[in-house]
Amino acid sequence: MFVDRAKISIRSGKGGDGCVSFRREPYVPEGGPNGGDGGKGGDVIFQADNNLRTLMDFRYKRKYEAENGQNGMKYNRFGKQGEDLIIKVPQGTIVIDEESGLVMKDLLNHGDRFVAARGGKGGKGNVNFKNSVRQAPNFAEAGGFAQSRNILLELKLIADVGLIGFPNVGKSTLLSVSTSANPKIANYHFTTITPNLGVVEMYDTSFVMADIPGLIEGAHTGAGLGLDFLKHIERTKLLIHVVDVSGSEGRDAIEDFDKINNELKSFGEMLLKKPQLVAANKMDMLDEEDPRYVSFKAYVEEKGYRVFPISAPINQGVKELMGAAAAELNRIEQEPQAEDSYEYFDFEKDKEDPDYREIYASRRGNAYVLEGKQLRKIFNSTNFNDMGSLRYLYKYIEKNGAIEKLKELGLDEGDTIKVFDYEFEYFDE
Repeated sequence: MFVDRAKISIRSGKGGDGCVSFRREPYVPEGGPNGGDGGKGGDVIFQADNNLRTLMDFRYKRKYEAENGQNGMKYNRFGKQGEDLIIKVPQGTIVIDEESGLVMKDLLNHGDRFVAARGGKGGKGNVNFKNSVRQAPNFAEAGGFAQSRNILLELKLIADVGLIGFPNVGKSTLLSVSTSANPKIANYHFTTITPNLGVVEMYDTSFVMADIPGLIEGAHTGAGLGLDFLKHIERTKLLIHVVDVSGSEGRDAIEDFDKINNELKSFGEMLLKKPQLVAANKMDMLDEEDPRYVSFKAYVEEKGYRVFPISAPINQGVKELMGAAAAELNRIEQEPQAEDSYEYFDFEKDKEDPDYREIYASRRGNAYVLEGKQLRKIFNSTNFNDMGSLRYLYKYIEKNGAIEKLKELGLDEGDTIKVFDYEFEYFDE
């Protein structure tokens, strides 16, 4: 099954907490602190892999978490760093942050990778807080927070040539006779419901060709899953527009040609501007003097396109068409390629969390509540059996204006202040 879109959630590893420990050995009085640092949490990394063709794996597993860092240990031993989680995706996958809707990375080439969620830093052990005044720090730093994101994955096939046209005009047959691909072929519409890829080998060169499922009128608005199919054309360098010139199903070749090009134009001007070769297929049912072919050829050439009469089932004219495609690709590759114009996610801005130092005060029932990201980190670092550590927590809260905020809400002596899972009784000193 071909799946080209998926939604997953990722979470990096939390940093390990620093350790509170003191050297205890015979004949070594007041050995001093020896708590080690916590290990860094693992990152979540996306990596392009050319052995993958679909996002189907993400349909069944949707949550990905990197390993947490290990806590620091006594004797100044550092905690182990959490293992990075590498998520492999097919080449051509666009990774999008769901919250902002911005593209984080377009993974075009095999091996392309980037960090989508960074692991938290390891907390410092109590040995780091020893100084001339504080000889025996009884607290350590908590590990950094993990990052969580919801991610959208969108796969756009990477092919050199895209086969386009109405359903049942012979695109799959053309792919099967010009490559070793084995797409499903039958005489009814929408036999092909997912894109197929094949490699065309011509003399000393080769290129990848994609059979795009048949487009219909209104495809640019989503008719017949047109949007899903049209996006796979975006990355092709050259289009081969296949038309049933015999009109075997009562269709008009010129009308079909114009309708498909109008759909390309409506989806995006860039698609219509792509170089295009026109394959007049099913020529085994008429000859080159037939008025249907003559008028079609004259009409298309007047618009500046080259026409190649072919009959895919009997492999007639296919070699000439593929040769022209190879030559056109060679010409295109000599020219500078336009890059996709995405609005990219700002990782630098993401590091600067303006909300990090903010302390929020509220009243819930009879309790006054304090919350905040930095407050949580300092709270987690606090040793509640140590008066120095508790005093540091209180000074942090007071210095950041949280007590004043609570007083504005009506805080008075004897009231309860709740900080996460702990409750304190307030006394105005």
